[in-house]
Amino acid sequence: MAWEEWEQLKSAAAEQHGTRMQLNHVPLDPGGSSGGTLVSNKPAWSKAGRDVGSLRDDIGKAMGKLTDGQQGLGEDAGCLTAAAQKDVHTSWETYVKKVSGRCGKLSGLLEKAGNDQLKTDEAIEAEIGNLKVEYGDTPTVGGKG
Repeated sequence: MAWEEWEQLKSAAAEQHGTRMQLNHVPLDPGGSSGGTLVSNKPAWSKAGRDVGSLRDDIGKAMGKLTDGQQGLGEDAGCLTAAAQKDVHTSWETYVKKVSGRCGKLSGLLEKAGNDQLKTDEAIEAEIGNLKVEYGDTPTVGGKG
């Protein structure tokens, strides 16, 4: 496909879709007298927190299997495959521990949000944003990122 044809297709698509969808926005007039049907209550936040917290059990089981699979490899001296396997295991072990920690903290935040419904959305969003800082993804091991 020639570049000019590509540009024409993009331009035509942009003209057809002049109005963009925005999912994080409630229209000024949602069309009903109640102003919407979204309900937020403590039991819903608490359940979400418990559900995220329960993921830690599955993550713990996965970590056990990851560790079991690493048993019996022996020394990695002189064997490039064993050395690479050890590096991958270490990387995944770190990652799984961080995911577990993230689930634990997020679980607590969700349950706390149910208790602190008077708190502003911005304050809750900032607390969840702190998870990204504390539990950033691990760097890529080997190869290209």
